[in-house]
Amino acid sequence: MISSAKANFQRISPRKARVVVDMIRGRNAMEALQLLEFTPKAAAPIVKKLLASAVANAKHAAAVKDVDSLFIAKATVDMAPNSHLRRWRPRAMGRATPIVKGTSHILIELDQR
Repeated sequence: MISSAKANFQRISPRKARVVVDMIRGRNAMEALQLLEFTPKAAAPIVKKLLASAVANAKHAAAVKDVDSLFIAKATVDMAPNSHLRRWRPRAMGRATPIVKGTSHILIELDQR
């Protein structure tokens, strides 16, 4: 692991974010940034910003000279807790059910080839 970047509590459901993350996992970092630029998914701008942050972390902290040698070694999307967005929907017979708003923890780790 050369560098990593993490975005916690992103307001997108994990199922939607995983589609975009699965698309770039294992690719070259610069190629993945180019791919995310033209991907019409809601999670694409979030993942693109996170990937750019991971590349910047590799340049700064790990002192990587050749950015083209970086690839996405690990990319995960986990479900975040929904504790701060508590909403309730009225249901039949006086009951109520929670409205579940999806939030995600997204992690990207880069490595060199």
